[in-house]
This record gives sequence, structure tokens and C-alpha cells, in this order.
Amino acid sequence: MTDYIFLLTSLHANHHPNSFVLSMVSLFADVASEMLYPVIPVYLKEIGFTVLWIGILEGVVNFTAGISKGYFGKLSDEKGLRLPFVKLGYFFSALSKPLIATFTYPVWIFFVRTLDRLGKGIRTASRDALLSQQATKETKARVFGFHRSMDTVGAAIGPVIALLFLYFYPGNYTTLFYLAFIPGIISILLIFLLKEKKQPVSTLGKGSFFSFFKYWKIATPEFRQVVPGFLLFALFNSSDIFLLLITKESIGENEISVLGTLFNADTITIAAYIVYNLVYAAISYPMGVLADRLSHKTVIVSGFILFAVVYGGFACHPSVSVIFLLFTLYGVYAAATEGVIKAWITNLAHHENTATAIGFYTSCESIGSLLASIIAGAAWTFISPAFTFSSTAVVAVIVALYLLRSGTKP
Repeated sequence: MTDYIFLLTSLHANHHPNSFVLSMVSLFADVASEMLYPVIPVYLKEIGFTVLWIGILEGVVNFTAGISKGYFGKLSDEKGLRLPFVKLGYFFSALSKPLIATFTYPVWIFFVRTLDRLGKGIRTASRDALLSQQATKETKARVFGFHRSMDTVGAAIGPVIALLFLYFYPGNYTTLFYLAFIPGIISILLIFLLKEKKQPVSTLGKGSFFSFFKYWKIATPEFRQVVPGFLLFALFNSSDIFLLLITKESIGENEISVLGTLFNADTITIAAYIVYNLVYAAISYPMGVLADRLSHKTVIVSGFILFAVVYGGFACHPSVSVIFLLFTLYGVYAAATEGVIKAWITNLAHHENTATAIGFYTSCESIGSLLASIIAGAAWTFISPAFTFSSTAVVAVIVALYLLRSGTKP
């Protein structure tokens, strides 16, 4: 796998230097984020958060990131610049890592998690617009796929570091939060290798914080057909933290012996998440190539069907072996959708409003994610985890059928 990724890195370094550097920036930023992501729900429960409050926290912080993507995306188009937003966004996210360990007050945790997600909101649309500039419509999915691949390599390395650290220092979350600051700083330093030329400014003109919603009025018919399906899916696609929680619940508190070594629920959960990220990293670029050769629609619809299988499987409280299979399929789903959706959307957007189009979609998506995480937390608490996952699986199938029947170009 290392040789495979090295080959892809070399090819893209020669032809798309900005996409290569951006991919490395994302790699180190995700090492920092994913060192903490699998342990955050456990840490939050230790300091007194219930599952419902974890759902509310994740929904609120993701909403903050999402709603700011639209504003900062439009601001990027207004100025015709991307890099200032990329730099500031990654700085905020890096700074949040050590801050989360400073205090355990709920208000402080909300503030720090919001700062982290705000950084994502500031940078995302500008970064994706910069990536879009590196490719033609015919090669865009593979450029986004390459970026997602390298991004996810970082997402796989991060949990490995966390797993090893917690193996030798069980429960020492505070030190782990401080260590995550190191790769975050590296990602910021790499940004200074990026170069850009000023782009044509937005045709929407200046406006208020929510003026990016005006993009809907000038969006192409194809854009207006595709996006509602994605947003319906977002309304039921809650935070991955719920996958980690259901995994730990399905395993229980018993230790399991593998090759003579004992593993508990925490280490198995992190290991399963590592498998997901490894699969995601390994096939994101091939999925991008496949989407460019076949169609974006075909690959995305296949991904949604896999998502339904995964969530339906988790609704049945699977065994450890099935959990690893489901996380493998979840990695395939992510590779088939994340980068390909953005490639499809940027192909349907006007060139001078690319960041606005991405910001519009991701902002609306995050409003859905806010509701999805709150609904999932409530459904888990007041009905059952099985209902939470099975209902989401049904919606994924409905969205897949909607996209198949739509008259959009692939």
C-alpha cells in the first residue's frame, strides 16, 4: 500500500503541485484530528456527557463548521483568493487540539470543539475550489479522490498513534491532546508552499452572512436536482461518533483474545476505525478514476447502497468479525461518495462561484447534520440504537433511488 500511495504522490506532484501540497496539508491535519476523534466520545462520557449531550455537541459544532463554509466560500469568491482562508482555517483547528485538555467544563468543551470546526468551515470551500482549479471536468474526480486518499492516510495514522499511546498509557487522554498539536503545526507550515493566482470575482456581489443562499437562484438546473437528494441523506446521516458508540456497545466490556493478546472494547473500536480509514485511503483515488471513466452518479449511488448495508448491519448488534467487515464496507462507501460528490458539484457550478457553490452545499449539509445528530441521540436514548441505524439505512436507499431516477448528467 505504501508503494501504491508513493506512486500516486509522485504522479500528482509532477502534474498538480498545489493538489499534492494540499493533500499533504490535509494528511497532517487529519493525523492530528483522528488521533483524538476515536477517544473523544469516551473522554466526553468520562467527564459527564451523556449520549444525548454528545449528539447535541457534535451536531452544534458541525453546524458551526457548515454554516460558516457558505459564508467564507462566498467571501473567497468575492476576493478571488483562496490561500488566506486555507491558512486561517488550519491554524484554528491546530490550536484547538491542546486547548481541549485545558479544562473539563462543558461550556469550554463546546467552545474548543466549535473552534476546531470553525477552522474547518473557514478553509473547506476555498481549499476545494483550489483543488477544482487543478483539474478539468474529465479528471476532477480523480484529483478530489487523490486528495481524499492522502487525507485519509492521515486519518488512519492518527488512530494508530492513539491506539499505541493508550496501550502503553491507558486513560491518559490529556497528554494525547497535547501530542496532537505537533502534526497540526506541520500542516500549517506546509501551507506556505502553496501558490495561487487571483481568480475572477463572484457575480453574486457582496451581501450579509447568509447571502450565499442566493446561489440557489442562479444555480444550474442539474445542481438543483442533485443537491436535494444529498441534503435528504445528510438529514439522517449522523456523526460517526455513533458508529463508535454502537461498536463499543456491541462488543461489551469483555476482553477478547486475538493471537494470545487481550483486547478490550476501546482498543477494538479504535482498530475497527483504523481499518475503515485504511480502506478509505487505499481506494479513494481508484474510485475517483472510476467515476471519471463511468459516471459520478453510478459511483455515488453504489456508495449509498453500501452505506445502507453498513447501517443495517450495525442495527443488528454485530459480532466483532462482522464489525470489521462493516467498517471495511464503510470505507468503500466513503471513498465512493466524499470526493466524488464534490467533483460532481464543482462540475455543475459556475467557475467564478465555485467556492460559493461548495459552501452552499456544505452549509445546507451541516444544517442537516445538526438535526441528524440530535435526532440520532434522541432516538438512541428514547427508542433504541437499532431504530437509529435501521431508519438511516432506509433513507440511504431512498436517496439512491432518487439519484438514479433524476435526469441529471452523470
